[in-house]
Amino acid sequence: MSQHEKNRYSAEELQEFKEIIDTKLEEARRDYDLLKAAFSNKDDHGTDDTSPTFKLLEEGSDVLSKEETGQLAARQKKFIESLEAALVRIQNNTYGICRVTGKLIPKERLRIVPHATLSIEAKNQQ
Repeated sequence: MSQHEKNRYSAEELQEFKEIIDTKLEEARRDYDLLKAAFSNKDDHGTDDTSPTFKLLEEGSDVLSKEETGQLAARQKKFIESLEAALVRIQNNTYGICRVTGKLIPKERLRIVPHATLSIEAKNQQ
C-alpha cells in the first residue's frame, strides 16, 4: 500500500502520538492547576502570605490580572479537552484524519499540534 492510499495511521504510529499527547496533557493539567490556584489566591490574602508558593504567585500577579488569569485558565481547560478528545480519536482509530477532506493530516503537523482535526489545506479554506 503506497503512502497515498493510506487513510489511517498504524497502531505503532498512534502509540507515538498517544505518548506525545499524554505528555502534553500532563503539562497542561499542571499549568491549569497552577492557574486555578493563582486565580483563587487572588481573593485570599489570609494566612497563605508566608508560603513560598504564594510569594511566587503574588509576584506573578503583578503581571497578570485576575481576569487574564481566568482567561488563561479557560484556554488551558479547552486545550486539555482538545487533547482528551484526541485520545478518544486514537482509541477509535480516527486520529489524524482531517474532518473536512478525510485525508491523513501529515505527521509533522500532528507532532506540533497533536489535537489537530484539520489538515492545513482544510484550515486554509476556512
